[in-house]
Amino acid sequence: MSWTMMGSSGAADARERALRTLYDEQAGALYAYVVRLLGGDRHRAEDVVQETLLRCWHTQDLDVGRPLRPWLFRVARNLVIDDYRSRMARPQEVSADTWLDDALTRPDDVNRLLSSLLLKEAFQQLSAKHREVLYETYYSGRSTRETGQLLGIPAGTVKSRAHHAVHALRLAMAGVIRARPPARRPGTRRTTP
Repeated sequence: MSWTMMGSSGAADARERALRTLYDEQAGALYAYVVRLLGGDRHRAEDVVQETLLRCWHTQDLDVGRPLRPWLFRVARNLVIDDYRSRMARPQEVSADTWLDDALTRPDDVNRLLSSLLLKEAFQQLSAKHREVLYETYYSGRSTRETGQLLGIPAGTVKSRAHHAVHALRLAMAGVIRARPPARRPGTRRTTP
């Protein structure tokens, strides 16, 4: 790890010499500290150390001779925290290769809402007997026997209705079931188109 002073190859004035001394004395320990804070990310650690030393150069009196290590470590820590917070506030970065796969496989609120609306519409297309069996067995979590007792029908009828209701629901979800024909009035004959 090495940084070069911008401008000339050697430190020109007393302030730049003080920064060079500060770098020689503190950069190694500061870098090791920041690498630990960043979980081993050496590239980001170099950026944080460089920014910390630059802030020190701009804001601190390097000629006084007071210990700057606590100040440097606090500034570096704050920079790491600020960087973490800004990364958490921004949308997650995705690679160009996987963004579409992620977008298609990750359920989001819109997909859940659309699915629930489609399910509701498909559920309403079922007969009342199929709806009540599905509601009691799947939504309420009742057993076949409990549903039969509640609805006053045999357990075998519950199983049969549930089977046919799930099949009809799958077809409705796929868009195969069309609107049911209107109910016939008593005493009318069925006509074939």
